[in-house]
Amino acid sequence: MASGAAPATLMSLKGNRDIGLGFTKTSDFVKVSDLKRVKFHRTKISVIKNSGPGSDVAEFRPASEGSPLLVPVQKYCESTYKTIRRKTRTVMVGDVPLGSDHPIRIQTMTTTDTKDVTATVEQVMEIADRGADFVRITVQGKREADACFDIKNTLVQKNYNIPLVADIHFAPSVALRVAECFDKIRVNPGNFADRRAQFEKLEYTEDDYQQELEHIEKVFTPLVEKCKKYGRAMRIGTNHGSLSDRIMSYYGDSPRGMVESAFEFARICRKLDFHNFVFSMKASNPVIMVQAYRLLVAEMYVQGWDYPLHLGVTEAGEGEDGRMKSAIGIGTLLQDGLGDTIRVSLTEPPEEEIDPCRKLANLGMKASQIQQGVAPFEEKHRRYFDFQRRTGDLPVQKEGEEVDYRGVLHRDGSVFMSVTLDQLKTPELFYRSLATKLVLGMPFKDLATVDSILLRELPPAEDKDARLALKRLIDVSMGVITPLSEQLTKPLPHAIALVNLKELSTGAHKLLQEGTRLAVSVRGDESYEELEILKSVDATMILHEVPYTEEQTGRVHAARRLFEYLSENSLNFPVLHHIQFPKGIPRDDLVISAGANAGALLVDGLGDGILLEATDQDFEFLRNTSFNLLQGCRMRNTKTEYVSCPSCGRTLFDLQVISAEIREKTLHLPGVSIAIMGCIVNGPGEMADADFGYVGGAPGKIDLYVGKTVVKRGIAMEQATDALIQLIKDHGRWVEPPVEE
Repeated sequence: MASGAAPATLMSLKGNRDIGLGFTKTSDFVKVSDLKRVKFHRTKISVIKNSGPGSDVAEFRPASEGSPLLVPVQKYCESTYKTIRRKTRTVMVGDVPLGSDHPIRIQTMTTTDTKDVTATVEQVMEIADRGADFVRITVQGKREADACFDIKNTLVQKNYNIPLVADIHFAPSVALRVAECFDKIRVNPGNFADRRAQFEKLEYTEDDYQQELEHIEKVFTPLVEKCKKYGRAMRIGTNHGSLSDRIMSYYGDSPRGMVESAFEFARICRKLDFHNFVFSMKASNPVIMVQAYRLLVAEMYVQGWDYPLHLGVTEAGEGEDGRMKSAIGIGTLLQDGLGDTIRVSLTEPPEEEIDPCRKLANLGMKASQIQQGVAPFEEKHRRYFDFQRRTGDLPVQKEGEEVDYRGVLHRDGSVFMSVTLDQLKTPELFYRSLATKLVLGMPFKDLATVDSILLRELPPAEDKDARLALKRLIDVSMGVITPLSEQLTKPLPHAIALVNLKELSTGAHKLLQEGTRLAVSVRGDESYEELEILKSVDATMILHEVPYTEEQTGRVHAARRLFEYLSENSLNFPVLHHIQFPKGIPRDDLVISAGANAGALLVDGLGDGILLEATDQDFEFLRNTSFNLLQGCRMRNTKTEYVSCPSCGRTLFDLQVISAEIREKTLHLPGVSIAIMGCIVNGPGEMADADFGYVGGAPGKIDLYVGKTVVKRGIAMEQATDALIQLIKDHGRWVEPPVEE
């Protein structure tokens, strides 16, 4: 692969209208003396060569073949084949140390009106009692800043010394005030010194851009100096939804823009010899969030920086949806040893965030403590800076086959379910549990129907009813997968036999009826000699499974090794992630484990579906969790997508009540995304991942958005939900809810 070199101070390369690929303006920009053109396959790319003194260079290459994005060749984590926690400096937040030498810290944010000192103090104490390490409080104006002194003093009097973090937007003067009493200041680079984004495309000369950076430095420097004086910590927290027009004009609404936005502020901190800060790169889309953090860390490796990371998926939502999105984003990074403090943002009371936060922190710390993983291997094919899905070859119909196998997998991601013989005793209930449509008692596939089932025990040949129930599923192109031993002893016509590598190597599968389709169970950490047999097998799919009880072997790392082997040998089998959970696992643990393990692969485009087994869990819960996982990884969309903020002191209505009301009336709109925001503090960019927005504009008043554009203002809250539905209808995105049979 062609690559180029650039000065390490030059943070990135990006597209340029005039020359195809150009260069970044940064506060320590070096003059380019030689802009060379080299070929990458058939595409020309630009390579920057430093004309200044020194030989400190960083190599860049396309993120993937044909990609316009150049990324550092340098690593984004300590290891891609085992979990090694990234080494960071220690940042002191009050008396609590934060960094790689310490436990992963957990935190949340109050939802009370900050001016209500009593209510805020009570909520902080409740959060502290639940075990949080830090509490963030919104501070939007002078009155709130004044209240912070009373909040801090009252907590100290009650012997609560939990560090407090001020959440600041648009208000440098407020930040200066509250830095005198709170332990940490969170600043948003998108709106601390820049005006709120108007989504205007701006043109900058090199001098113009430099003047903007000088303005940021002038506004930001007093806060840095005050934090140094008082020993405060800082979080430079970029939000995907609140990038400035300046950044978006230069980098686009992208992970690259998020990183550069934060680095502008970090360079000022470093110039002033202030290092007690952490970074965050939050987005409501877990895929973008993961990419942004990886780019951030890759750039820090280039620079030799070691600042800690605060992880979070912003506006994740509520219930299982919010936990799943957070587990996908946060869990993916923790598996790579990234992350020093985390927050799970839920549209629920803040104390409810602590438990899933702790579960994720424990998952990350355990994986890094035992260095969970597999034997070393070289990765050449995974694309971890820009999403490119590896799509396995879907089944095609073979000559002479009597049933249609093309529907056993779904092109956007498949959901498999494990079923039992007992379920076959009541066929109609069984069909409904698979989310099929029933016409005169006969099943047909629908939008969110299970694609295939795993039946570990086949009904005996004399059980005609059970076999008829299975035949009717096979007739509508639902796959029925059963172990090799079952298919040999109680053959079910047109079932798919599940075999392992040992059975393949002994030739046991050759005893099957000719033409029987195969699914192969693979761990991913087998020797390459054992994997060789895959080259000679015509498999319909692979089920990747590492036993849940095996702690040392990393499921994510084993799967990466398997995908690398398949790519290296041009084997395009579809691969489904198969996880068998132990009996008694709590629901939250199951959701978080599924998101952190399978989700960590799907966000990299590795995988074609999911099979979650838990014998004592509700069948519908497992099915919904599987579809939620695929949707959270931006694969298969089977219901309305919600971008819902977790609420804070700025929220202008009861977010939990309104969110539930909107969901109840709009949940049946797959392909539609709705943002539900308590306020618009981060700017209309928060609607970047949504088609429609319901946003608090003033007390009791709601503004409605289409994309990033406000289309109706000041609607009375009582009429706002109906107005939102009408807006969806006006744009041709509404369908009537299905009628219950």
